Amino acid sequence: MSSDIVVKNTEMDYRKDRPKAENPVKVMDLTLRDGHQSLFATRGRTEDMIPVAELMDEVGFWALETWGGATFDAMHRFLNEDPWERIRTLKKYAKKTPFSMLLRAQNLVGYRNYADDVAEAFVDRAAANGMDVFRTFDALNDYRNFETVVKGIKKTGKHFQGCICYSMTEPRMGGDVYNLDYYVAKAKELEAMGADSICVKDMAGLMAPYDAFPLFKALKQAVKAPLHLHSHFTSGMAPMTHLKAIEAGADIVDTCMSPYAYRTSHPAVEPMVMALLGTNRDTGFDINLLARINEIFEKEIVPKYRHLLADNKMSIIDINVLLHQTPGGMLSNLVNQLREMDALDKIDQVYAELPRVRKDLGQIPLVTPTSQIVGTQTVNNVLFDEGDERYKMITGQVKDLCYGLYGKTAVPINPEVQKKALKGYQRGEEPITCRPAEVLEPELEKARAEIKDLAKDMDDILIYALYPVTGKRFLKWKYGVEPVPPEVMPRSMEDVKAEQELVVKAKAGKLTEKKEKIVPAMSENLRKFNVLVDGEYFEVEVEDIDGSPGIHAVRQAVPPPRPARVAPAASAPARRAAVVSAPKEPAPAAVDDSGGTPLIAPMPGMIVGLDKKEGDKVNEGETILILEAMKMENALPAPISGTITKVNLGVGDHVAKNDILCVIAP
Repeated sequence: MSSDIVVKNTEMDYRKDRPKAENPVKVMDLTLRDGHQSLFATRGRTEDMIPVAELMDEVGFWALETWGGATFDAMHRFLNEDPWERIRTLKKYAKKTPFSMLLRAQNLVGYRNYADDVAEAFVDRAAANGMDVFRTFDALNDYRNFETVVKGIKKTGKHFQGCICYSMTEPRMGGDVYNLDYYVAKAKELEAMGADSICVKDMAGLMAPYDAFPLFKALKQAVKAPLHLHSHFTSGMAPMTHLKAIEAGADIVDTCMSPYAYRTSHPAVEPMVMALLGTNRDTGFDINLLARINEIFEKEIVPKYRHLLADNKMSIIDINVLLHQTPGGMLSNLVNQLREMDALDKIDQVYAELPRVRKDLGQIPLVTPTSQIVGTQTVNNVLFDEGDERYKMITGQVKDLCYGLYGKTAVPINPEVQKKALKGYQRGEEPITCRPAEVLEPELEKARAEIKDLAKDMDDILIYALYPVTGKRFLKWKYGVEPVPPEVMPRSMEDVKAEQELVVKAKAGKLTEKKEKIVPAMSENLRKFNVLVDGEYFEVEVEDIDGSPGIHAVRQAVPPPRPARVAPAASAPARRAAVVSAPKEPAPAAVDDSGGTPLIAPMPGMIVGLDKKEGDKVNEGETILILEAMKMENALPAPISGTITKVNLGVGDHVAKNDILCVIAP
């Protein structure tokens, strides 16, 4: 059958029951996963999906993407939601349409390759909880990382969709690496593995319409499996690219409901439905039903998340993505990290350095987790490199990549960078060439033993196995061991309306300023107290007046240093980075009040590992702790040799730049 789009009738019929198209384009909706991940930092809550789930189940989508990607991380870390419960809950409302998830192959839903036993258990539990389609990709397109999870998917009888991560080294498809032959060869590999469908995953919206047409033409001739196109809107080309791919024979495309579309998200479904209306590729969707769903999103759901939009630009496209090839989520991470470090003025330097780092690391595609690996290392290079010395502070994940723990890169890694990264690396200085998981020890039983007092079932154990620090914290919230902090609680429409009313009053000049109180003259009977209220310190002055104490003044006070908290000694996992040179940044003080030398936080982040405790003797350059920034790990070494006299933090603590992490006495 010709793949040309043919208009079948002249009368525009909007009804769902209009004559069926000969070969309708199938559509997967990404609103409930990649839509809010792209626009709202994956903060969409299950309670805000329930009002539309039943209606979306009636549209006729090929599948609803509801899970995977960053949702597992964001839900337990930021939303106090059990990721597994989302699948089960939504299944109660959307019973007909298959559910799809984004699976990062051996990375699962994390940022490193996990052991085979964890991968097997994860796929089994995802299927048991209600997942139907496993969209599987590897950031390096190294399909050796598919072996374990694909066996699991096939064992459960679910749909295995194999992905090819789309990337370029030239302004258009071609060059020595990512050319037509490369993509055809990858598609044939996936079909040989038993892929039920094949997806070209264009995560940054780089695919041009006139590259899509020859690509999908060639793929149609090379493989028999249905072809699926996933392309972000970021550059503005995706709707045009969709149409050219459909003309070339693409079977399935990805879209979002319009309130969750465009910008760094995906094309909207409604224009696609209308563009194909009455053709031999007509989707068959009821545009009136789509409009009803959109009204619910616009009035009842989106207002809760509008404040999370990455920027307030008038333009909904970012043509710069064609220059730096940075996916939207990666770009927002870079901006946030630089802002936290008071270095947003260096963003242009980061853009200039990024392609150099990507090339050094094997011209890898920029998709999770390689986008974070390249992005974080780029920021480190810009902020910490000195003179002609590059890669002064190398993340643990770059070391893992250079060792081969992520797989084989498209082109060889820069040998000088690889040698520097692997100097002192705990697994060895010679990179591996085997399937990465073959060198990973089993992890599941160890995780089970470590979390046995909290975990109630395998789902709980997997939350901890995938995210030991934040996963354990979530399980404490889940089972009432620790109180749930207010910052992870949901916003209601009442909250939104109250904020909007304040904004309206402020614009109208109706918010009155607080009158300054006159402080009376202070007598000799004045006494000062430090008072802690809701985590904030205040200096309170109390004056005895005629024998009666009275509060004289309350002022914000500088909090006293946190008392030293000794975290249990933790053995560094073998995947961690070898010791790196600490960046020589100006610190608030060279010596603290105890006379020791402080270890200063070079960047904001979260402590995910403590290799030393108070009283331990350390040598200069020896790793003391692991600081996670932008989801990548940095090993921070001892600035001097000596004994650790004070530890000011514990695993899971968040730190700001220039915080004193610990103190070492010579």
